Amino acid sequence: MKESMITTALTLPGYKIIRSVGVVRGITVRSRSIVGNFLGGLQSLFGGNITIYTELCEQARAETYQLMCQHAATLGANAIISMRYDATELMPGLTEVLCYGTAVVVEQEIRA
Repeated sequence: MKESMITTALTLPGYKIIRSVGVVRGITVRSRSIVGNFLGGLQSLFGGNITIYTELCEQARAETYQLMCQHAATLGANAIISMRYDATELMPGLTEVLCYGTAVVVEQEIRA
């Protein structure tokens, strides 16, 4: 599925929705390691961007995004609309990251 065929909007400009396949999602649960917590704690002493946590968040989002795309492809969709991310702390140090949207089949609009 092309990156341009996934949007947070309710429609995909230039395309018409032929049918909705349903909700698709990717989910992962991540924990911080002891080493990660130690390095993150050191970085927090100096302020600014805590890069070790930023990288962990980016990896989790990328993984859930890919899982969502795979889910949509297995259902026969060629696009995803209304894509969103959500995260929930399940317990201290353990976070669920969810990426979800509506899988649809679209075709390019023909303009006269």
